[in-house]
Amino acid sequence: MCNEVARRIALALIREDFNELKIPLRFPEGLPNLPATDSIRITDTTPIIRAAPDKEAEMVQRRWSWPGPTGKPVYNYRSEGRTLGNVAKGGRCLIPVDGFYEFTTAEDPRAKRKDKWLFTMTGAPFFCIAGLWRADPVVGEAFTMLTCEPGPDIAPYHSRQIVLMPREHWAGWIAGVVPAADLIAPTPAGTLTVVRG
Repeated sequence: MCNEVARRIALALIREDFNELKIPLRFPEGLPNLPATDSIRITDTTPIIRAAPDKEAEMVQRRWSWPGPTGKPVYNYRSEGRTLGNVAKGGRCLIPVDGFYEFTTAEDPRAKRKDKWLFTMTGAPFFCIAGLWRADPVVGEAFTMLTCEPGPDIAPYHSRQIVLMPREHWAGWIAGVVPAADLIAPTPAGTLTVVRG
């Protein structure tokens, strides 16, 4: 399961893409400082984009994962068989990144660590992962990334994939007006480029 992402994109680029899609992007907590980073991990804070009043969207920075019933972090969430609509004290969100990592058993049997693979969107400077956010009594507002069956680019590396929301569906996803089952699917072959991370 995805437990590390990269975000090296400038805020201006994210803003520009949302403007092109006619999705006004607000910053209710002020413009975030987004230093480029190759590593955002579970419990780190990173920007999410969610619905705001008046058919707009807002960018806020939130923690990745909330504590589950056993105390383990809920950082990935299976999407199959769920409606994933807007719920009380939470809802849908998008997580803008420009890469994510998966790990496989090391090819070298003497290696102490797993092999790390970086996935980026072919021909795009960044993309958005479909997620859910909620208010948690322990950690405050936090988000998780949705998962589904893997597409052909990811299947050789992992048995699940995070849900990459196509750009044309960003508005429908965060507004919660389109059924989740209509938007959640594995990515088609050739969508992702993979290199050793």
